[in-house]
Amino acid sequence: MNKNKIARLSKPLLAAVTAGLVSFSAASFADDYPSKPINYILPFNAGGESDLSARFQQTVFEKHAGVKTVIQYMPGAGGAVAWSQLNGMEADGHTVMGINIPHTIMQPIVKDSGYKTEELTPVYYFHYTPNAIFVPANSKFKTLSDLTSFAKKNPGMVTFAGSGSNSANHIGQTLFDKFTGLTTTYVPFSGIGPAMTSLMGNQLTAGFAYATSGASAGDKLRMLAVSSEKRLSAFPDVPTFKELGINLVGGAYRGVAVPKSTPEDVRVKLSNIIGEINKDPEFVKKMEDNGFVLTDISYDEMDAFLEANQKEYQGVAELLGLTK
Repeated sequence: MNKNKIARLSKPLLAAVTAGLVSFSAASFADDYPSKPINYILPFNAGGESDLSARFQQTVFEKHAGVKTVIQYMPGAGGAVAWSQLNGMEADGHTVMGINIPHTIMQPIVKDSGYKTEELTPVYYFHYTPNAIFVPANSKFKTLSDLTSFAKKNPGMVTFAGSGSNSANHIGQTLFDKFTGLTTTYVPFSGIGPAMTSLMGNQLTAGFAYATSGASAGDKLRMLAVSSEKRLSAFPDVPTFKELGINLVGGAYRGVAVPKSTPEDVRVKLSNIIGEINKDPEFVKKMEDNGFVLTDISYDEMDAFLEANQKEYQGVAELLGLTK
């Protein structure tokens, strides 16, 4: 057999062997995952809902993953600073990032955010928080009717603090204005933590925030209405917008994402770990006591979930005239 023929035979054999080694290596890596602490990056400041829910996960993470998780913060541009950098990070499953809807759908629709929705890789959405309107505890506005009456007489004078631009809070405030015929002013902050701190300091009229802020703020804030389908068990005395004649329902989903080159098997395993945490009684109690609504949208359900939400929020953007 001549050398050329040997070479022709060797190339496909080498390719087959290489493919087998790669497959074996990936499978072995997934079997060992996670093998070190997981770096959990949050795209907002400390003190908000993303931080609080991640901290609750952290308390039981090692029980389900076998390793600890370390929480870090990368705030800016309503989360876009972090999401635009996610795919350049280490892609072995030991670097994960908090991810939110509608933020990661609306931001690229409205402007160049440094990333596209389809470039992100969420593996699990584990909870939902409805929007709510808050005022400082010492505010003269005791009910939503008090606030809307003042806003009607003083267009633009009511200021709402919220987390980020083109976020769930921002969309909620914009729809609130549209449905009521009012003109209010939205003031975006780098996260819900600083937004609520500013509100508690009486620097703004009100907050278009998340219902969970009612638990973390205690008696420093008064919740006037919540944008859920029905009253929340954590806040049974707070009416829904629908009860008050405003057809406003909405909020934010939060989950965990990985860089797009993360191996498929690792994505699945991480999704399973987050799913186990979502059923842990200690975690469930903390979440529900603080007004979070648990969801179980795993990696194998992700495509359908994202498609439905992209369709919904594309419609919202067109309704509000927010498209580029």
